[in-house]
Amino acid sequence: MGSKNIYERFIWFDHGVRSGKYPNATSLSGQFEVSVKTAQRDIEFMRDRLTCPLLYDKTSKGYYYEDDTFSLPMVYLSSEELASLLIARKFLQDISGGYIGKELSAIIEKITTILKRHVAEESLIDNALSFQLIKYSPAPEEIFKAVLESCLKMRSLSFTYRSLTRDGKTIRTVDPYHLLNYMGTWHLIAYCHLRHALRNFVFGRMADLKVLENTFTIPKSFNIQEHLQSAFGIYKGLPTKEVALRFSPQQARWIIGQVWHKDQKIKVNKDGSLDLSFPVASFREVMMEILKHGSSVEVIRPKALSDLIKEEAQKILQIYKV
Repeated sequence: MGSKNIYERFIWFDHGVRSGKYPNATSLSGQFEVSVKTAQRDIEFMRDRLTCPLLYDKTSKGYYYEDDTFSLPMVYLSSEELASLLIARKFLQDISGGYIGKELSAIIEKITTILKRHVAEESLIDNALSFQLIKYSPAPEEIFKAVLESCLKMRSLSFTYRSLTRDGKTIRTVDPYHLLNYMGTWHLIAYCHLRHALRNFVFGRMADLKVLENTFTIPKSFNIQEHLQSAFGIYKGLPTKEVALRFSPQQARWIIGQVWHKDQKIKVNKDGSLDLSFPVASFREVMMEILKHGSSVEVIRPKALSDLIKEEAQKILQIYKV
């Protein structure tokens, strides 16, 4: 309520200045029943923090704008909020690998305008921070727009989908529930009419999208946060198994500060090694994560996953003719 009242005073004072009424601390104080000291602090805040070009006219005993083209920001942003905007701006740019749609470009342009008003040097905006993804899959604009429209308007979506594991394509009709950017790749979580179940679709394998007229409702039993946190990685909605890994003492220094899953369990052993356990719905992604750590990790359980890692290791040896 306090912030709302303060900004109401800013708007009133700005209108008075624009109308040529030469408002001052006394008139502001009387209008809102605050002390003259409080009113004067408001005026100083407008001048120093909101960069209002206020000048005092001794003859009229009030304030006017040195630049009559100045526009009072519709929303005041604190330094913390500005930092959040800066992060959002960079994230939108970097996660797309340089590509962003027209709508996102417009948003970034507005954010940049706000930031420039408050940051002393323009270069600080782009040089302060960045995001770097080892790999990512930018979503084509037409796909992103169609999926987002169907999701927000709760209208079914049809498209041709190319499977990753099987050759050929299928025509899918889905009810979009949620858009997810996972590790730089856009996914659609939706109810599939063909499979009669919840499925995950990768934007890059979708084509010939069409937003349909028929609408849908998301079941009350569906909770997106519970769904996303149900298991490690991108594979969700399937029965889970607990995976237990043991990392070498050297690798443990890196792993101990990482969160692989909200329900993970960590145990540091006497020799400095670290045991990490968490639920998974599919071995496919966790296998890639394990192989990334090479000989610094061992699968403790389940045996089925350990056997898969052994088979993959044998295939690697064959490639290098060892």
